[in-house]
Amino acid sequence: MTSINTNTSAQAALQTLRNVNQNLTSTQNHVSSGYRVAKASDNAAYWSIATTMRSDNKALSAVSDALGMGAAKVDTAYTAMDSAIDVVGEIKAKIVAATENGVDKKKVQEEIDQLQDQLVSIAQSASFSGENWVAGANNTTKSVVSSFVRDGSNGVSVKTTDYVLNNTSSGNVLFGMLTTGAIETSTGILGSSVGTIGSVYSLDITSFTQADLGLALSAVEGALKAMTSAGAKLGSISTRITMQDDFVSALSDSIDSGIGRLVDANMEEESSRLSALQTQQQLAIQSLSIANSSSQNILSLFR
Repeated sequence: MTSINTNTSAQAALQTLRNVNQNLTSTQNHVSSGYRVAKASDNAAYWSIATTMRSDNKALSAVSDALGMGAAKVDTAYTAMDSAIDVVGEIKAKIVAATENGVDKKKVQEEIDQLQDQLVSIAQSASFSGENWVAGANNTTKSVVSSFVRDGSNGVSVKTTDYVLNNTSSGNVLFGMLTTGAIETSTGILGSSVGTIGSVYSLDITSFTQADLGLALSAVEGALKAMTSAGAKLGSISTRITMQDDFVSALSDSIDSGIGRLVDANMEEESSRLSALQTQQQLAIQSLSIANSSSQNILSLFR
């Protein structure tokens, strides 16, 4: 039956055209943006996960920057400690030379004085971004941001690698530090007194006996042992920071890849769908045109 009041064929063709146009618009958005899920209405669950993980990735980027800063601080401290070890090694050599009969201890002490001043200069200069890891007050904690963590209950936290300063003779800093920021030369590996001969920094061999020189040599050797231990600790922290930086970089890439799997459009698939929908659109328009012309054909029956 054909009706001039209700054209069901045209209605069906129009509905088909609407659906095709909606799908075509959606596919064109996917192709132009590159995203299959660009907003919450596309897929609320995937959009929520992707948004959270993008936020975490920004935090990881900040962690990577912090690791770079931490690496610079540790490398500065290690360089200072390594340089100080060389200088103390020179002091050790001077003491050994002073044990030889006939050597002018006063002349040797003049050289040692210069080396002692160099040790203070090294400790003062070993600062990066306002932090000094080779001179400081006892039990001061230095920290480096190492990771950003989201646990199984969705709680977030920032993890740090800590380095606690110890300004005793067997500790891990060259000298102590006053609250004013000035170097305190009476504490630390080089400033702490050892027995009756004083500290490595205050050592004066001008009037030392052979026995005193032996004690001085033992004190310097003890300082070298403590400094080597501190240098090894700084080196291990530097290695850990490097490893953590590599891990953070790999983790960030992995998160990016995971987000892509959730929300990125398959461009080959979208391209094929776009071509198919464009063809369907043309057919739907032609079908609607045919359906609309059927009512006109009825007029011929009344002629």
